[in-house]
Amino acid sequence: MNVRFYATFRALVGAKNAEFLIPDGTTVRGLLSEIIRRYPSLEPELLDEKRELHRHVHVLINGRDTYYLPQKMETVLEEQDTVDIFPPVAGG
Repeated sequence: MNVRFYATFRALVGAKNAEFLIPDGTTVRGLLSEIIRRYPSLEPELLDEKRELHRHVHVLINGRDTYYLPQKMETVLEEQDTVDIFPPVAGG
């Protein structure tokens, strides 16, 4: 599965995207665990003290924010899904 990282997350990962092999049934939460295993410096950027996704971080599955998906972080991923991870954005 190809995961694309944006803005400051690219600097932490060292690339625009990364490939992950995920077993059938992997959820968004499971993918994030694998991402953090590979890139431990992302953990405090992605997860709060309860290990929940920070509200200001946006994980999009096929262009839809996980906050608006019926299963949210428990959404099961398919190998062909596109995953984009955005840090907080500010500006005006």
